[in-house]
Amino acid sequence: MAHYVLVELATPRHGAGLRDALEELLGAAMEKGIVVDAVIAESGAQRAAIWKLREEHSEAQKRAGASVKNDISVPVSRVPELIHRAAEACERLVPGIRCVPFGHLGDGNIHFNLVQPEGADGAAFLARDQELMDAVNEIVRDLDGSFSAEHGIGRLKPYMMPEWRGGAELDLMRRIKAALDPAGLLNPGKMLP
Repeated sequence: MAHYVLVELATPRHGAGLRDALEELLGAAMEKGIVVDAVIAESGAQRAAIWKLREEHSEAQKRAGASVKNDISVPVSRVPELIHRAAEACERLVPGIRCVPFGHLGDGNIHFNLVQPEGADGAAFLARDQELMDAVNEIVRDLDGSFSAEHGIGRLKPYMMPEWRGGAELDLMRRIKAALDPAGLLNPGKMLP
């Protein structure tokens, strides 16, 4: 499976040699066969064009069909294993599923999104969202990760809270919420079941 990495280097030190260091690193990685190809922006416009590819990733997924979103995290060293194992598990459940992992490699936060197989019924695919999320989260738990990362619990994951954060921890969350929002007006039904 091909992977693409977008790296931006910055430093407040003038003349720090970041470009030379990057070119040296990429050259060594290409010689070892770790990297197949690379592009380095030569201008602000090229930098913006490369970032635009990343920023439009979600919009491209919408056009590809129905998708199930997983916002998860694992230790950085376990990201490759997560992607490999979760893709295999999802493919077993829904042959032809399109796994679209992307995210923040530096902190292990991966958006492990799943797009319906080409030509599949979107509604039928979305009806399996909990089954697919649970399959991914089983692997996340095995890799000492978290079922919720950058985007929080939202409306799709409250059912997971008792299993992942049950007992005294969940009880404390409920009490804090009740103390801060006694009328239950703030985000009702989100985060806490």
